Amino acid sequence: MNTEIEDGAGSTEQELEAGYNESRVYELGFHIDPELPQEEVKKTYQSLREKASTIVAEGEPQKIPLAYTISQKVQGGGRRDFDSAYFAWFAYEADLAQHEAVLEAAKAESRLLRYIDLRTEKDAAIHAAEMHEIYAKMGETNQAEAEVNDTELDAALKEAGV
Repeated sequence: MNTEIEDGAGSTEQELEAGYNESRVYELGFHIDPELPQEEVKKTYQSLREKASTIVAEGEPQKIPLAYTISQKVQGGGRRDFDSAYFAWFAYEADLAQHEAVLEAAKAESRLLRYIDLRTEKDAAIHAAEMHEIYAKMGETNQAEAEVNDTELDAALKEAGV
């Protein structure tokens, strides 16, 4: 018996039920309030991460400047503007019920400024984590080179008597 349902016109009820129980890979990326102490940022990250059943890849919170200001309403009629945030993400494998539990936890977390949830592939998530590590190492190398160049510059200025 075919039934037309929003999620799958032309699918049988058994096929839809099988899809509901099928495990898929999702990625949740989110910004955490930058004014929180580091311990609270880690607790927020861990509480969301614990809702996911199987972690495929992850990026722990790092404070970053935002490309644009995020405004958030606060109780009492005011608002707060943010130009930076802690950004974190994780990719996880879950069935639809587990995925919905992760989304509900993200919606309920008041310390999140914004989040995005995407369906992805395991290989893509692992590749993203590898690229993140490579870029982080490149940044460390560039920072070390900059420090060496500053030291050389200071020595040259001393020799020149400046």
